[in-house]
Amino acid sequence: MGDTPVPRTLYIHDDLTDDVRGRYGPDSPAVALAEELLALARRDVRRVVMLTLPEQIDALSARGPHEPFALALGIGPAGERVARQVHARTGWFPTIRQVDLTREEDARGGYAVVSLGGVPLADQLAGVAAAASLAIVDDTIFSGLTLRTLLDALPPAVRARTRAFCLRSVAESLPALQRLCPITAAFAAPGKLLREVSLINASGLVRRGAIRRVGQPPLAFFERAEWMRAWFLDEADAMIDCCRRLNAVLEPDGRATLPALA
Repeated sequence: MGDTPVPRTLYIHDDLTDDVRGRYGPDSPAVALAEELLALARRDVRRVVMLTLPEQIDALSARGPHEPFALALGIGPAGERVARQVHARTGWFPTIRQVDLTREEDARGGYAVVSLGGVPLADQLAGVAAAASLAIVDDTIFSGLTLRTLLDALPPAVRARTRAFCLRSVAESLPALQRLCPITAAFAAPGKLLREVSLINASGLVRRGAIRRVGQPPLAFFERAEWMRAWFLDEADAMIDCCRRLNAVLEPDGRATLPALA
């Protein structure tokens, strides 16, 4: 198993089924493979919990009301997409901008927050200080590194009128961030990060870009066998095989398709 801890509970956000069904059709081989993959994951009924988008949108929308924010910053395509989905339900985010930030592995085994497009964060935040109220929206708060990087880049006066939102989070990561601004999370997984709880997106199992690396090609989770074995234990080999077959359909040219466009 290496140094990768086996989490007591693994939460998987199913962002794969509807996407594959929409792109390839409900009766396609791709949908059959996606269903096979998630059925394999569900076999570990004591450890694996599936999360769906509708239940998370419902939960976040219920944590209002909020007056509409002057500006909402969506972190990456996923954060922008969540902001639009939540706004359609609540009207909280009439003006949305995407901030190009993602986490990238460095050569020392740590992580850095980078802009895939190469635009400095300070330039991306031009004009944000003029907003009378600011929302920051992300899909997931895992370690909190990406959100903290963005919050640290804001002047204190702007942070004072900022609230962050996310669909899912690790509860242990929230208190340090809440000292910088209030956070509304649809779901907060209890337990210690990695050793007791982990959160992944189903799309990351099969689409490259889930793992970004400095100076190296991006990977899908199935290409990191140590992680797969920690997450899926006895089902890992079958999961990896199924992921490989589905990846050949979704990324036939081998190019990364994550982060997906909003």
